[in-house]
Amino acid sequence: MKRAFWIAMALAAVLAGEVARLSLRIEQEAGMDEARPADVILVMGAAEYSGRPSPVLRARLDHALELYRRKLAPRILTTGGAGGDARYTEGGVERSYLISKGVPPDAVVVEDTGESTVHSVAMATEIMRRMGLHSAIVVSDGYHIFRVRRMLEADGVTAYGSPRKESSPPREAWNCVRQAIGYLLWRVGVKV
Repeated sequence: MKRAFWIAMALAAVLAGEVARLSLRIEQEAGMDEARPADVILVMGAAEYSGRPSPVLRARLDHALELYRRKLAPRILTTGGAGGDARYTEGGVERSYLISKGVPPDAVVVEDTGESTVHSVAMATEIMRRMGLHSAIVVSDGYHIFRVRRMLEADGVTAYGSPRKESSPPREAWNCVRQAIGYLLWRVGVKV
């Protein structure tokens, strides 16, 4: 019984150490803006409220709009399915917002079925594959980009991170830990 206890404790310590190591790496990469010419700007979804983007989603969209206006990519790919109100999807709300800001409708591609980061990235990758697109600038919160980039790269997409400008530093450390756990779960096949 003692042996099983110590093995469990050792495994827990190794897992905690790996989460801590990844959290630090995520935090270091969270502030890096790697924006450069790519095939598409990929905007990760966030909450929408009755057809209007939440402040977090609006900040992501405004950043994507800035990158688009700098001509870093000819298209913007929005992601995210329906949340609490089935009449709207995050991807659709993002599209409407970008068009209202002057982006031509044919320059906005929508993925509107994603229920999680893993699902949205898988669907976005499939859309990109069908369109012959091979590189993306990922726009999201800094702590989220690490995991999204690794998922895209696992599917053969060259990905560059470009975090939204407004962030919430007090919660940043916890978000890095959550993303580290999500990344490790994804690595072992759990779709979160």
